[in-house]
Amino acid sequence: MLFEEYTYFTYQFPEPQYLGAKHTHLAWIKKFIPDNVKTAIDAFAGSQSVAFLFKQLGYKTITNDFLNFNNQIGLALIQNKDTKLNEDDLKILFASANNKKDFELIESTFTNVFFEKEEAAFLDNFRANISLLDNPIKQAIAFAVINRSMTRKITMGHFGHTQALVYANDPERIKRNRSLVRPIKEIFEELLPKYNNAVFDNKQDNQSFHKNILELLPTVENVDLAYFDPPYCDSHADYQGFYHLLETYTEYWKDKKFINGIKRYEPQRISGFDKKRDVINSFVKLFELSEEIPNWLISYNNRSYPGIEEFEKLISKYRDVRVETKTYHNGRGGKGSVAGSQEVLFVCKPKKKHFVKTNH
Repeated sequence: MLFEEYTYFTYQFPEPQYLGAKHTHLAWIKKFIPDNVKTAIDAFAGSQSVAFLFKQLGYKTITNDFLNFNNQIGLALIQNKDTKLNEDDLKILFASANNKKDFELIESTFTNVFFEKEEAAFLDNFRANISLLDNPIKQAIAFAVINRSMTRKITMGHFGHTQALVYANDPERIKRNRSLVRPIKEIFEELLPKYNNAVFDNKQDNQSFHKNILELLPTVENVDLAYFDPPYCDSHADYQGFYHLLETYTEYWKDKKFINGIKRYEPQRISGFDKKRDVINSFVKLFELSEEIPNWLISYNNRSYPGIEEFEKLISKYRDVRVETKTYHNGRGGKGSVAGSQEVLFVCKPKKKHFVKTNH
């Protein structure tokens, strides 16, 4: 069938509001995917948009992110074959929770930081009810949609600032973004059909993980393509700082301190890829653990550490590499993407074998 490759492209990925999401770069990235891929891994999946592309292409897709709120999107949209949330599930989620006393974290910590008291209490109640859903994939859809609803509710879509309630009372901002004053429940109900409609079975057993990639790689086999989109070290604000609330809500931390004006959890998760002192060593380990994977695509930014030339030199010890670039014309992409900076893709293939002729 001529268009078999596009069988699953009728399904639409629910557009993320996520700094550095590759959603707007998918057509560009797709151009560099080699032929004959059967299994692909998205190692630092974030919003899951590239993993969703792999699933649409019919690949067996392994997706991973060290933050659990991203893993929930992977469970909901990549691993999930046919499960959706229905009206009965919504009754459970929106009911008055029986165990409210165990679920007061958002109200007690984030009231008057990101939410008015009533909205914070709604989030706690909803969180208490997620565990009542009858399977983990339904729970994952609930997490994915409620977390997305929170980013829709907050100006700039992240939690690295303390101006959320100030902006929510600014008539000019409300004019531009009505969601600032809409109830989170209403936003959830509007978004849910987009997630339900994005669920499909590509006839593969896809998997979503929530691990440090250096621990996951030794356990996966027969992967043809690895896509690496690591944190862009030294070129953007810290992801856990931006999205701490979503991780706090998903994990419902009982053993963390909540520090500074934004109430970020402490200690943070350690990735090994976002601090200058760790990053080179982490990349060396990453590449060594990926030796059995023939093709790599590595997203990067020209303002990241290490610099492009140094990073290319490091990769070239393991693979033949060419560098593709795409210039940002505005600064809205986040993750180092200020206007004039470049999104970089290292296209990495197995080293060509060089045979030396010998005369006998």
